Amino acid sequence: MASEAVIIELLGNGGDPIRYTVDNATAVAKGTIMKITDPRTAAATTAADEPVAGIAASEKVANDGSTTLALYTNGIFDLKDANAGGCTCGAMVAIGGANLIDDADANDLLQNSTVGYALETAAGAEVIAVRVKK
Repeated sequence: MASEAVIIELLGNGGDPIRYTVDNATAVAKGTIMKITDPRTAAATTAADEPVAGIAASEKVANDGSTTLALYTNGIFDLKDANAGGCTCGAMVAIGGANLIDDADANDLLQNSTVGYALETAAGAEVIAVRVKK
């Protein structure tokens, strides 16, 4: 996958990782923005408006026998903006696609699609610092 999150600073207790169930057959790159599915399972984001669980703390190799993965929930990360519209400094940001962010709207708040808030303004498709709070 492309555009994985890059750690700038882990906050709290080492990024306050939470362990989720993942599919053994699936590969996940470190830094992948993950969505939550039922029951307490995480999968890579693929589209806008998906409920965010956190950011993959390590690589998960497909068919390695592992069925859990820790996700960072508290920190500052470099994330890539999804479109030419950009993100606004200080605004809440949400999933805008696979490993991408966009300014949040009311639906994102209701669907738990928010990732955190922008610490910089993004011109379209730019990488910016985001305060991740999950």
